[in-house]
Amino acid sequence: MSWDRLRGWSFPRRIPWTEANELRAHHISEKVDVIVAAHSHAFIGRQTRARARIATIGYHPSLLPLHRGRDAIRWTIRDGDRATGGSVYHLTERTDGGPIAAQEHVLVPPGSTAESLWREHLAPLGVRLLLRVIDDLANDLRIEVPQDEALATWEPAMDSAPLYKPELIALPANNVASTADKWALIDR
Repeated sequence: MSWDRLRGWSFPRRIPWTEANELRAHHISEKVDVIVAAHSHAFIGRQTRARARIATIGYHPSLLPLHRGRDAIRWTIRDGDRATGGSVYHLTERTDGGPIAAQEHVLVPPGSTAESLWREHLAPLGVRLLLRVIDDLANDLRIEVPQDEALATWEPAMDSAPLYKPELIALPANNVASTADKWALIDR
């Protein structure tokens, strides 16, 4: 199931859907239990995440903490990785850096492209993992395995705009002591 089909699936079931880059706290009902960011390229801010009563989770198509960033699949292919996988994680201020809720690996078939790896392996894996984590949360099982920062890699976007973090951009400039501090705020 692609994310477009997942979106189409949600409408008849009255499951609210908002494009991630448009999602702000005021869009979230007070009755929301879980916010799901399915392979989103937008940052979900702290105020928005706080609206979920149980969890805010996301799916990333890599074995986090490896290949953090928006082009994880393309970097997997470019680097010739023989194995990759998917991770459902709890969203935090650190992009792709929250605790892992579920993770599985897949072998990269020879001759794979980023598109075929996504379509045939990583998207279906993402749906399975997200459903598993939602089922776990519904049964009061909250798994949070910290990522090992010593193993983390951050891969820059190959041909996309930098990650947009609207809640951080709204901070007044006088609250930030230096350019290095600004970068630290934006990079988390």
